[in-house]
Amino acid sequence: MITTADPRNGKTLATYRFSSDREVGQLLRRAQIAVRNHADIPVTQRVMGFRALAELMRTRRAELALLITTEMGKPITQSRAEIDKCVMTCEYYADHMPEMLAPQKVDVLPDAGTVRLRPLGVILAIMPWNYPFWQVIRAMLPAVAVGNAIVLKHADNVTGCARAVQSMFDEVFGAGILSCVVLPTHRVAPLIDDPAIAGVAFTGSNRIGALVAARAGRAVKKSVLELGGSDPLIVLRDADVPAAAAAAVRSRYLNAGQSCIAAKRIIVERRVFPEFVEAMVSGLDELVYDDPRSASTEIGPMARVDLRDELRRQFEATIAGGAQVLFGGKPDERPGAWFPPTLVQVPDTSAVAFREETFGPLGAILPVDSPAEALAAAGTSVYGLSCSIWGSDHGVIDYLADGIDAGSVFVNRISESDPRLPVGGVKASGYGRELGQYGLAEFANIQAVRTATISRSNR
Repeated sequence: MITTADPRNGKTLATYRFSSDREVGQLLRRAQIAVRNHADIPVTQRVMGFRALAELMRTRRAELALLITTEMGKPITQSRAEIDKCVMTCEYYADHMPEMLAPQKVDVLPDAGTVRLRPLGVILAIMPWNYPFWQVIRAMLPAVAVGNAIVLKHADNVTGCARAVQSMFDEVFGAGILSCVVLPTHRVAPLIDDPAIAGVAFTGSNRIGALVAARAGRAVKKSVLELGGSDPLIVLRDADVPAAAAAAVRSRYLNAGQSCIAAKRIIVERRVFPEFVEAMVSGLDELVYDDPRSASTEIGPMARVDLRDELRRQFEATIAGGAQVLFGGKPDERPGAWFPPTLVQVPDTSAVAFREETFGPLGAILPVDSPAEALAAAGTSVYGLSCSIWGSDHGVIDYLADGIDAGSVFVNRISESDPRLPVGGVKASGYGRELGQYGLAEFANIQAVRTATISRSNR
């Protein structure tokens, strides 16, 4: 059994029983049938389904947003924004699917050459809790566009969101295109092994991601991993400091800091460091830290008590290592998973909050003397998901962008996912890409067709 809890106060929300082996087998067979039935549906008809899904989410926006807030503590305005982003992405793919999925003609004269995307089959999606609707839409909508079906193993604490996702897909596409299973951890590996599963998408921790990749690799199945991140936000001496500080507050503390692409390591040239710290602390002081159901709240509780406790451990270890508290830091003793927005100045790159991924509202800031030192500090992480650079000298910005090992680089704006661009990382942040044209190809058979020209004399 799985029991979900309200992160505001720890009170039980709901209890769900695990899916039986028989139920999982039925879902897999249903998904295989759905792939066969939907793979050859004209793109124009799939477009209609994506538009219907967007409209359904738009209609249920208030209900779905409240479900997110209740299950994982996201402030209600941010939960609504998550649903809005899902709607926008459905509409983006509806607008561009005909072009993206059109067979590509290739010049192989005298023959005719074509490259087309065909479905792999049933994809197992192991998804996280921090963006319970967006993560599913982001990772799996391109796979559905190609013609695959999805079996969703969502994070335990957002099981209600998982069921809501399936309900909407059932209503729009019919049963089988997306089905959720509720499983204990030890039953996930056998599901990866099942011959009905053609590929695995995983978003989550590096430790579990490595296990998933090894299991999928042993069965020679495609996997896409979006793992941890400890993204640097670099502020150069010629940056718009107030704008950069406001961006740092938003990027680090949005969703209570529970985002892979949050600005977790803030690296600032020493010449503007005092001004930046003053502006950032002022911005933190203005954050409304309160009940996530209130429309005025900007930061609420973390999603689970165990996650809060781990962040507290990292904070205490960082302070013991010589860091200075610039804002926050005092324990919040309310029942639930509360951790106040906190900013620490670390003495060097070996500090725990700078070296490890911190998945919560704890920011680490480090002054440096030059762009070269900023690049070196940014490169100390094992992660390579994204990076944000703030400055005016495009030569210096290009130098930093070229030297950063990251899947995405954002200049004078925070890191964020967008359906028009691919999302993914390098190094310990995983491999493969979601969204954009590249996301369509990850769970596709990129099939080449070469047809010999038949001359009239051979007819």
